[in-house]
Amino acid sequence: MADRIRIIRCLKDNYAFLVHDPATNEATLIDAPEAQPILAALDATGWQLARVLLTHHHWDHVDGLASIIEAHPAPVLGNAADMARLPELDRAFSPGDKLIDGTCAVFDAPGHTLGHVAFHFPNLQALFSADSLMTHGCGRLFEGTAADMFATLARFAELPDDTRVFSGHDYAAANLAFAANYAPEQDALAARQAELPRLATEGLPTTGTTLGSEKALNPYLRTHLPQVAEAAGIPGASPLEVFTEIRRRKDAA
Repeated sequence: MADRIRIIRCLKDNYAFLVHDPATNEATLIDAPEAQPILAALDATGWQLARVLLTHHHWDHVDGLASIIEAHPAPVLGNAADMARLPELDRAFSPGDKLIDGTCAVFDAPGHTLGHVAFHFPNLQALFSADSLMTHGCGRLFEGTAADMFATLARFAELPDDTRVFSGHDYAAANLAFAANYAPEQDALAARQAELPRLATEGLPTTGTTLGSEKALNPYLRTHLPQVAEAAGIPGASPLEVFTEIRRRKDAA
């Protein structure tokens, strides 16, 4: 997969992604937090920018767009429901649409924002979830409700466990420290606690975990388990109630 997906660090803790089609040498950019690192990646790979897909309107996912498009003209695609807040689009899509000759499915992913979307590439076993499902956590609820994000993550949880999840920020260490309080699988927790410092030392990305590993560690994907409700101090609560309480505590942490 490394030759198909380039993970690009941007700003303080953002990620952008280039998805490469070796048959055409075209690349799809997912989000544009900062121009310079993305332009450097395009120069280093020699990939031809074919399109930009936007997950949501927040500045730290679109701020580099104008400079990137100036250097590598390409169409910009975003959610039709959020056109008023996104940069100018060349094409608007809706959740459920298939993009790039049917190889990319658009998922509705409200919660962090109401117009947030995610992109699933089944042939690459890759989900680009931005600020919805995140490594060992989920995005803050700026606009949507806990029920919105709960439903978003439930849709993702139906994907195969070997799906790799590429999120929009490197919050893995803080998220894992919080997740440790809510009955993660202990072997998986110990392995990841050992791995994260090594990734940091080597300057490697923390995103790209499998959905299966997230189901072992991420409390927001485990709210249906009795031990998680007990760890949250609300035994017998519904999965949504557990989700809501854990997200509230993360906001207050």
